[in-house]
Amino acid sequence: MSETTPAELLALRQSIDNIDAALVHLLAERFKFTQQVGVLKARTGLPASDPDREAVQVARLRALAEESHLDPAFAEKFLNFIVAEVIHHHESLATGTVPVADNS
Repeated sequence: MSETTPAELLALRQSIDNIDAALVHLLAERFKFTQQVGVLKARTGLPASDPDREAVQVARLRALAEESHLDPAFAEKFLNFIVAEVIHHHESLATGTVPVADNS
């Protein structure tokens, strides 16, 4: 950054960087739980995907987005991306192609 970058811009970027870091930590925490769900599903023979649950989550997230003045379509795309990754992990666990992380 140059010496001409306004202090206000630097402060705003720092806030964005802090939020990005929090998002990464929250996603990591979320995936710890979805990993446990995947292990449970694999152990009990449940399918990796649960379309009914996914539909409820999409509706819930769209409503939260609207309340927060965030584009609901963007929120849905974001959730769909996460759900696709989770399903991929669950399928891998079910087929035994991914080792289960030891989080102890």
